[in-house]
Amino acid sequence: MLDPTTTTRRDLLKAVGTAGLVSLAAAGSVKAVETAPRKTYRVGVISASIRGMPQPRNGHTWLFAQYFHPEFNFDAYKKHNPQGFPSHVKYYRNPKYNFGELPFPDTRITHYYDADPAVATAFTEVFPGVQVAKSLEEMVQEVDVIWMGDASGHGEDHFDLVAPGLARGLPTFCDKPIGGTVAGTRKILEFAREHKALIMSSSLFRHDWGIEAALRMRDSEEFGPIEFVTATLHSRYSLNGWMIYGQHPAWSAMTLMGAGVDAVSMYEYKDTCHALITWPDRFPAHLWFGEPYEKFEYCRTEVHFKKKRYEYTPSIAGDFSYGHHYQMFRMAAVFRQMFLTGKEPVPHQEILEVTAIVHAAAKSLAEKSRLVKLAEVM
Repeated sequence: MLDPTTTTRRDLLKAVGTAGLVSLAAAGSVKAVETAPRKTYRVGVISASIRGMPQPRNGHTWLFAQYFHPEFNFDAYKKHNPQGFPSHVKYYRNPKYNFGELPFPDTRITHYYDADPAVATAFTEVFPGVQVAKSLEEMVQEVDVIWMGDASGHGEDHFDLVAPGLARGLPTFCDKPIGGTVAGTRKILEFAREHKALIMSSSLFRHDWGIEAALRMRDSEEFGPIEFVTATLHSRYSLNGWMIYGQHPAWSAMTLMGAGVDAVSMYEYKDTCHALITWPDRFPAHLWFGEPYEKFEYCRTEVHFKKKRYEYTPSIAGDFSYGHHYQMFRMAAVFRQMFLTGKEPVPHQEILEVTAIVHAAAKSLAEKSRLVKLAEVM
């Protein structure tokens, strides 16, 4: 007898066959099998560079975008990334950890672009059927949506990478830091609006299991308004690191508190920094880059409601890898919902203000932690 707590959709199909599954659906046990043909969305994946240098194992394409492709060559992945192999076996490509939705039934990565074609070849070995794109202009003619991933770059090449797809009106994910500068971010957002192209950008921190719970608490109004947020990043701080990874805690605060930031002040001490974000009509938020940790969690967020304090990390049931799997899956799922529904999930103003927060904080640091109005960098 099948155990419903561990049985996957694939297991069920093997056990009863398609006809049997239809019969079970008629009895109300499972959803009916869809007989109508479903469109398959062709996903074009783009890897950004770091100061002109390619990212051979760009985690924001290899990990984050992998949810759009139903096939995975474990042997090839073990060859190219033996360190990451165990987590893919245990979680990321394990059908028992599919959140009831993976693999997506209507997406497939068909093309992978890197400015260095030789770097892209390894990706096609791990994800069968993917082609190395010869050029962006050629690729955007053959795909339906664009995913541009950047693990540790500064964003200076992002406009050039996403513009060809946006010009065709293709729904596009543009990784953080979306434009590198406030002007660069605004340029991408305005170009997307001009061409009526859906666009999404966000940090992975926006898709934590914990932040979803915090948003439900906020929206229920059961615990009163949020009176303070502390969003941290577990890493040792440097100003260069802040310009890239300061986006993460900024996104946590922005997701919980919303756009309309008034000013930012930042102070650094040794290998940590603290930034205070203020709103004219809301309580402030605190970003802490360089929080020490007893075990790897990457971030911790404290949400102080009037009647409750709620703290979370990315982990689920104490397991970081499982929680990280959820973060990545949810970000891919939210992007998929965008091109299925035609509705952008992240307001443009929030995207723009996150970039502005990072740069206003750097300006504050250079000016003895002065409280810098966001308007000064916008």
